[in-house]
Amino acid sequence: MKIRIRGNSVRLRLTKTEVDSLAKTGSFSEKIVFPNNTLVYTIIAKEAINTMEASYIENIITIYIPKKDSLEWPTNTIIGHKHSLKIDAANSLSILVEKDFVCMDETVEDQSDNYPNPKALT
Repeated sequence: MKIRIRGNSVRLRLTKTEVDSLAKTGSFSEKIVFPNNTLVYTIIAKEAINTMEASYIENIITIYIPKKDSLEWPTNTIIGHKHSLKIDAANSLSILVEKDFVCMDETVEDQSDNYPNPKALT
């Protein structure tokens, strides 16, 4: 799972195996180990929500996705889920969770578990 943070937005990209794991176990996590601390980012399928939610507590970024969406995601054609989470009167957090596609350009990254890029199929 890849994470991208920019401004007031967070984006997670999941491979086929990670999407399947989320559907089967209800969560998936990764971590970045720094010399003085560890940042964990996780996605959790949550009952009784209709839109994505997020939290950041004790160096853990957690994105909550509706459980129904996580269960259907491995077998449907939906690329991603997007939500703008209102924080207060002046701030919102943009959340995007999407399937990770094979890149169209040259890359040294292992992409064997990524989804086929729809642009390459046309």
